[in-house]
Amino acid sequence: MKGIRILSLCLNLPGPAALQRCHQMGARCLKLEPPTGDPMRHYQPTAYDALHEGIRVLTADLKTISGQQRLQQELAKADVLLTSFRPSALAKLGLSWKSVHRRYPALSQVAIVGTGGERAEEPGHDLTYLAEHGLVTGLELPATLYSDMGGALLASEAVLQAVMQQQRQGKGIFLEVALSDAAAWLAAPRHWGLTQTNGAVGGAHAGYRVYPCKDGRVAVAALEPHFAAALCQAAGVAASDMRSMLMPATRQAIAAFLLTQTRRQLDRLATTRDIPLHTLSKQ
Repeated sequence: MKGIRILSLCLNLPGPAALQRCHQMGARCLKLEPPTGDPMRHYQPTAYDALHEGIRVLTADLKTISGQQRLQQELAKADVLLTSFRPSALAKLGLSWKSVHRRYPALSQVAIVGTGGERAEEPGHDLTYLAEHGLVTGLELPATLYSDMGGALLASEAVLQAVMQQQRQGKGIFLEVALSDAAAWLAAPRHWGLTQTNGAVGGAHAGYRVYPCKDGRVAVAALEPHFAAALCQAAGVAASDMRSMLMPATRQAIAAFLLTQTRRQLDRLATTRDIPLHTLSKQ
């Protein structure tokens, strides 16, 4: 993406994360922020700094004439416009795709929304998109912002798609990226049954689980037959084929062995026996 010029108006996480990915791929990235700045700069400056490393940031109040003039100057030089407003907000700023394309036919736009299509005006956040697709399974919050970060990857892919099409056809295109679609994509293994409790990577396979150990926890990922065999041999369990690894007795025997081991012992075991595992502190 070297030499491609991207103008972003995105705040908070998904858009800036997508812009940072584009910067890492060699794009020339400029972001226009409102006079109040990006909210993330105030509530999580560490994240803001990481997301904007190497990004040129300017201030422009798009609700003023001078801000609009600055916006138009930058649009005229950009290859891709990255936004994360609702369609109605874009229209108020004069940035509907129809208006943008008429004025800058070579410019592409990647619009990040919460939910796509007719639902693009609906309010939502990472948590609600994950919940909609079955990825909130208890009262605990998810470990990270999966929809936002997954959506950022989809947006950076869309930028690449737009650039390739521009180069082939010589004109810009409009692509909408929905955070809800990112959640749906991430949820696919669960809907296929892979990560359900009776699925091989959902806890049913004795070699693919999180177990307690003597002084913490251990994440074991001995899924392939040779890894499962190494785990069972270390634990003194006479099992390693898929059928036996799905038996509760196998799981109980491995659990009993791991309870006798410290994290240091298990780290050493992983190296000497070539077993994929990672030890963790107690919760």
